[in-house]
Amino acid sequence: MLIAGLASDSQSWQPIINDLSGYYSVILPDNRGVGRTKPQDIETSIQRITDDCIALVKHLGLSSVDLLGHSMGGFVALDCAIRYPEYVAKLILAGTSAYNSERNNALFLDWISYLESGMDLTHWFRNVFYWIFSERFFKDEGALNDALRWAIEYPYPQSKIAFRNQVDALKAFNCLQSLPSIKSKTLILCGKEDLLFPPEESGTLLRSIPESIFTVIENAAHSIHVENPKAFTRCILDFLDIQPSQNDRMSH
Repeated sequence: MLIAGLASDSQSWQPIINDLSGYYSVILPDNRGVGRTKPQDIETSIQRITDDCIALVKHLGLSSVDLLGHSMGGFVALDCAIRYPEYVAKLILAGTSAYNSERNNALFLDWISYLESGMDLTHWFRNVFYWIFSERFFKDEGALNDALRWAIEYPYPQSKIAFRNQVDALKAFNCLQSLPSIKSKTLILCGKEDLLFPPEESGTLLRSIPESIFTVIENAAHSIHVENPKAFTRCILDFLDIQPSQNDRMSH
C-alpha cells in the first residue's frame, strides 16, 4: 500500500507503479481531501487517514500489507505501524519524519495564503517545486514544463479547504515518543537534497525505530520517486527481498 503526501493522491506514484506492480499487487488509495475522494471538506487528521487506510486493508480481506508512505504519507504510515502493528508487515518511510518542523509549518501556511490570495497557479506550483525538486531538475526545462502542465491540468484538483485541512493535520501530528514501539522492520529513504525533511532530520527515525535501516538516494530532493524512480524502486525491492531476473533489472 502506497500512501501519498501533502496535496498528492494515488496518481503521484505513476513513475514507480509499473516496476512495483511487476512483483506486487499495489494498493493506491486517495487520502481524504484529495483525488476522487468526496467530500473534500471532510474533517481531516493523520489519525483519520490512518483509520481510512486500515479500513481499506480490512475491506480487501488482507491480514497485513507492506506499507510505503511519502512525506505526509510517512506520518500516516508511522501512525499505522504504531496503532495497528498487526496490519503492517514491513514499513517504508520516504522523505518524512515523526513530526513537521516549525519552518515547514510556516512554509505550508504561506502556501495556503498564496492560494487563497488568488496567485496564478503556474507561479504557485513553481514555488512548491523549488522546495520539492533538486537543482538538477530545473536544468531540464522540458521536464519542468511537463510537470507544471500536469499539475495545472490535473482533472481532480485539491480544493483550498482540503489543502488547509491537510496542513493543519500535519501541524498537529507528532509521534516521536512512540517510535521505539514500532515492531515492523523499517526502511527509511531520503533524497540527498531534500529541503523539507533533510537527511539529518530523517536520521531521527533511524535512531528511534528499533529495527530500521537508512538509505540516502543521490540525484533527488524531496520527491524521490519522481526524480530518481529507478533507484527508489531498487531500494524498495531489495528491502522486500525481491530479486528481479537478469532480463528485468531496474537499469532497463
